[in-house]
Amino acid sequence: MTDNVITLKSPAQIANLRSANRIVAEVLATLREAAAPGMSTMDLENVAMDVCRKYKVRPAFLGLYGFPRSLCISINEEIVHGIPSTKRILKEGDLVSVDYGVVYEGMYGDAAISFGIGRMDPETERLMKVTEESLYRGIEQAREGNRLPAISRAVQQHVEDAGFSVIRDFVGHGVGVAPHEPPQIPNYVGRATPNTRLRVGMTMALEPMVSTGHWAIVVLDDGWTAVTKDGSLAAHFEHSIVITNDGPEILSVLG
Repeated sequence: MTDNVITLKSPAQIANLRSANRIVAEVLATLREAAAPGMSTMDLENVAMDVCRKYKVRPAFLGLYGFPRSLCISINEEIVHGIPSTKRILKEGDLVSVDYGVVYEGMYGDAAISFGIGRMDPETERLMKVTEESLYRGIEQAREGNRLPAISRAVQQHVEDAGFSVIRDFVGHGVGVAPHEPPQIPNYVGRATPNTRLRVGMTMALEPMVSTGHWAIVVLDDGWTAVTKDGSLAAHFEHSIVITNDGPEILSVLG
């Protein structure tokens, strides 16, 4: 994170954020369309980089804090920060989460989706559905005058009502001139949840991560890949948004 100052974005910055996030949305849609049994996760890294070259933008995650690739790709019990590899091969029934970012005119776009490879188990489909729904429940609360815990509470309630668990070690965040800006945005309400008042011009990346089992995690020996401690499945959805006078606007959609 940057320092604790929350910056409200100018119309020009928001326009560039909208462009950055539309490119991210295209990357994610392209990855979902391309993914198939027998592909390696490195194949999908290359697909994502091709879209970056098409738009002449810099992938935001490549080298960020030392991350070795541009794409975070996580499978089944992996929650986030999985590293693409020629050795990791997709197979029928896998649950795949992809997280991507780009830099456009100095502004960071950031979004994530989960999807299945081929035919999926009904409970896995339900996990993805509930996780995505919880994201939209949180976005709905991102309005002028609300407090940040309203977002966290909406996500947590929807997830737990469905019998799933919110991953607590990772949070949403402000986004804009840096990939991670204040405030941190937990997906559950706890003692450390900031009570920040939401204002027009705030730009944030909301990203619930949800498991079918317990919320506890373990980071693998690669130092990056976070997995559920109990081996349960996990899903991840993320949108970058801006708070406007008319409510939240989702930036990470195809325009």
